[in-house]
Amino acid sequence: MHVIYGGTFDPIHHGHLRVAVELRERLSVDSVHLVPSHIPPHRGTPGGNSQDRLELLQLAVAGEPGLRIDTRELDREGQSYTADTLRQLRGELGADAPLAMVVGTDSFAGFDKWREWKTIPELAHIILVRRPGSELEEGSAPAAMLAERVTRSPADLHRQPCGRILEMDPPLLDISATGIRQRLEDGRSVRFLIPDPVLEQIRRRGLYREGRKA
Repeated sequence: MHVIYGGTFDPIHHGHLRVAVELRERLSVDSVHLVPSHIPPHRGTPGGNSQDRLELLQLAVAGEPGLRIDTRELDREGQSYTADTLRQLRGELGADAPLAMVVGTDSFAGFDKWREWKTIPELAHIILVRRPGSELEEGSAPAAMLAERVTRSPADLHRQPCGRILEMDPPLLDISATGIRQRLEDGRSVRFLIPDPVLEQIRRRGLYREGRKA
């Protein structure tokens, strides 16, 4: 099964990495592919530009063969739409290969605002990672889609190419990139929230807060 984990990774942190590692183990796959977005359509402009975010991501996964980086959204012009990425991958993998994408409950709550949202389950499985304090609105379109397609068995994702939604328990580390950016802006420590090589690069390049020491 081919698993993609997309996001702005702005910046990449241990919460992202731990989710990816746990997914690889729970799903019994060789690797999880991290897909940094170029221009995210459902949130504001990232604090770091595409190249900076990619370089930090490369530092973070160095030496971890189970985590790979897929730059297809950075290589595409314009906004990064999930349906476009999945359609491209489906063309590469073939119609029968299991394909899954990762999304948090906070993002999935607005899933019906995504472009071609009804098409996405016809292209890939969805792995729904529950975030503490984030719930789906009862009676909403995303909640209805979850009820229709939900499974608790990773094996179901291996048996068919797309169409199921696997719920995953919250990650062990509840860390947010928003909180990290705020700490950097405030001059507070982010040690142990992000990998040391990523922190060193942020300090060296003056990323996220110009001229201030992380």
